[in-house]
Amino acid sequence: MGSVVSVNLGHLRTDLLTAQNNGRTGIDKRPVDGPIRLETPGVADDVIIDRVHHGGEYQAVYAFNAEDLAYWSEQVGRELVPGNAGENVTIEGYDVNESVIGERWQLGTAIVRVTSPRIPCRTFSSFWEQPRLVKLFTEVARPGAFLAVEQPGLVQAGDRMRVLDTPEHGLTIAEHFRFATGDRSLLDKMSAARSDLQPAGLERLDKVLAAIG
Repeated sequence: MGSVVSVNLGHLRTDLLTAQNNGRTGIDKRPVDGPIRLETPGVADDVIIDRVHHGGEYQAVYAFNAEDLAYWSEQVGRELVPGNAGENVTIEGYDVNESVIGERWQLGTAIVRVTSPRIPCRTFSSFWEQPRLVKLFTEVARPGAFLAVEQPGLVQAGDRMRVLDTPEHGLTIAEHFRFATGDRSLLDKMSAARSDLQPAGLERLDKVLAAIG
């Protein structure tokens, strides 16, 4: 269905204009040679500073499209290469944003499950030196996908990415993102996907349901 362009690991940065974690971040991810192990807690040897919002069981791996890096290169006027969206795995030939919550993939010898969209933050804006990036990113609604690791394994550039199965509810990463950023027309579809939502998504859904009675 697609292929792995690159596997990327974080490098510690302390120079970005962000108040979070005293300016320390692992968003600067760079391609590596050879296989990298995907594990249940996250990507082996990756650098993660903010473990409240990144990493962990439901955000073990972050996948982003090479095609979206090309799109954003034109928008921001600089060449963006694999890893520049802070992603661990760069995918081409398959639209990550149209993957369905709960969908299962094979990446190399690992089995992963699509859990949620990435919500952009000020650190991301600082990394790209684009003050309006969060707003622009939200308007486009192509956020890439967080993945849980169901079966640990190895993945490297050139591996095939194969969809194993897809839930019938059909809620996509892009739709989940739009709901998270205020589109309440997707309430019924979010509700239908309840069993496949990660805890943060389920909490967001229940807050909306409680607010409307």
